[in-house]
Amino acid sequence: MPERSKQALSQVIKAYDIRGVVGEDIDSDLVRDIGAAYAHLLRAEGEKTVVIGHDMRPSSPELAQAFAVGAAAQGLDVIHLGLTSTDELYYAAGVLDCAGAMLTASHNPARYNGIKLCRAGATPVGQASGLADITQMLIDGIPAYHGTPGEVSERDVLDDYGAYLRELVNIEDIRPLVVAVDAANGMAGLTVPAVLGAVGVDIRPLYFELDGTFPNHEANPLDPKNLEDLQAFVKENNADIGLAFDGDADRCFVVDEHGEPVSPSAITALVAERHLAEHPGETIIHNLITSKAVPEIVRENGGNPVRTRVGHSFIKATMAEEGAIFGGEHSAHYYFRNFFNADSGMLAALHVLAALGHDERPLSELMAAYDRYESSGEINSTVADQEAATEAVIEAFAERTESVDRLDGATIQLAGTPAWFNLRASNTEPLLRLNVEAPTQAEVDAIVKDVLSIIRQ
Repeated sequence: MPERSKQALSQVIKAYDIRGVVGEDIDSDLVRDIGAAYAHLLRAEGEKTVVIGHDMRPSSPELAQAFAVGAAAQGLDVIHLGLTSTDELYYAAGVLDCAGAMLTASHNPARYNGIKLCRAGATPVGQASGLADITQMLIDGIPAYHGTPGEVSERDVLDDYGAYLRELVNIEDIRPLVVAVDAANGMAGLTVPAVLGAVGVDIRPLYFELDGTFPNHEANPLDPKNLEDLQAFVKENNADIGLAFDGDADRCFVVDEHGEPVSPSAITALVAERHLAEHPGETIIHNLITSKAVPEIVRENGGNPVRTRVGHSFIKATMAEEGAIFGGEHSAHYYFRNFFNADSGMLAALHVLAALGHDERPLSELMAAYDRYESSGEINSTVADQEAATEAVIEAFAERTESVDRLDGATIQLAGTPAWFNLRASNTEPLLRLNVEAPTQAEVDAIVKDVLSIIRQ
């Protein structure tokens, strides 16, 4: 393990979560101390309990136990959920009104692990709301606690979580649907049967065995190659829809009946429209990388679109500040006011199934109205100096640029066209991320080529 300097810890304690390579960046000692530091912070705020859960990675049970030991040693009672999805952990933190910690590295490869923290009611924890304080305690030393240690108990909330989600979406009287689901050997293999099994749809499971070594493909549906098995599986099973979840099952990607991926922006627009039909005039959050179609459709349906930067803690904070009813990200994170402002891929899936099940059209036709532009998807590049590369792109495009927005990275609106692109540094990996949108695929491809020729020199 590296020395616990501020610089070393900054590589692990990111903008809105904790993540690193097990044995190199993260081990049980560090996680125990993070648990203790977080408990000290919570106890000072009057909190008494923290609920914890973990995913199916080989390192997760040990790290979850270490976190529990650290938190209990600082006087906090610990409720251990065991194996859980991240949105199930948020559900528990919401209904139990206590802080939470989820041991997971989400979509990262098997050698990674990490922690997503929240306060009571699933309120997010980021640098300004706790992570910076935890970092400082790890450097300076965690204040000693001489009181009675907290108690550790176990609880299973899976069935209650499933019932809660189904109460939020009208899925009664939907037509028969064949639903292909790729769990990627992640936590959806546990949660999908518990939630969708009671809906009455015909579930066709793919890679439901919990295995944090990810023997079939990485649990990152944002990468097109990780959707290929589901795309083929949908066609083999004549499925009406395909669902792909990431490792901790808080994100859900959708594939239509032809095996074609459905843009998360289109899903955002669909779910936003469903909410606005019942709650006219409400605010919808979208991050700056979602399609321009999202704010257009929100306005057309009488809603108020609010743009924000990328990242779950930023989205959740904006949800609370704006009183928004729903929010969506390009990465297939979907946030719901009636789910504690937290993200749930499963709840988004229920909305899509409800929309499809109450409509006679196939999914491809249903979604056509929400998909107005062509996009590149997220293209990642390993770049030594991300800031310098971004500035080089801005300079190269200067004569073609209408405006540059610095809300998150750099968003360049090109002159004389709806086309735009965003370059931003990852908060979790050493990457520069490119997203491009334009009216035609040819325009998208040309912009991608020009930008990559600069940043990949």
